[in-house]
Amino acid sequence: MPSQDPSHAQALQDEYEIRPDPVALTHNNDDPSQNAESGVDYEPYPEKSIPISAEHEKIVKAITSLYSGSASKEDMEVYAHDAIYDDPWSYCDTRYKIAGQWYGIPKIMASSKTLATEVVSDKPTEIIYKQKQEYKPRPLYVSKEVNSLVTLTLDGEGKVRYHKDQWNEKDYSHSGLGKIMKELNGDHLTKITQPPKDL
Repeated sequence: MPSQDPSHAQALQDEYEIRPDPVALTHNNDDPSQNAESGVDYEPYPEKSIPISAEHEKIVKAITSLYSGSASKEDMEVYAHDAIYDDPWSYCDTRYKIAGQWYGIPKIMASSKTLATEVVSDKPTEIIYKQKQEYKPRPLYVSKEVNSLVTLTLDGEGKVRYHKDQWNEKDYSHSGLGKIMKELNGDHLTKITQPPKDL
């Protein structure tokens, strides 16, 4: 699959990237002892989740299914063809490259389960939620729970254009060696995970 034009990817990032305020969105006022030193509490409390539309619920369900190893073309359809995925390890700027991440889950994980979510912000073109994911990597088979803040930016047709997964209060700088390593991972992982070419 051809690589995304860097200038087009930058334009996509400029238009759709949201830089959420993790403290404002997640600070636990009811029980401050649950907050990290940075003031964030990424532990999801499903009972506090903001109600969302059926359309947005479908998007969140597809995304959490991908986190849980569905490797499904149907779930991948929530992304626009030109979309960005951004987490501590990867930066992908097409749906095909994003699929490279999700199709790798069943290959490297014995299991991956979404244990809980809590929607903390919902707008027509934005869904932000806290997520607890349990990963059990091969061959260790030792479970590891990860709490994160997931931000989804949608276009006018309801497709995900920017997917950001933050594991702490720090946002991503998009510069330096870290960005280069993330892009390399996003660009080349598809060679290993081999998602369907027609994505």
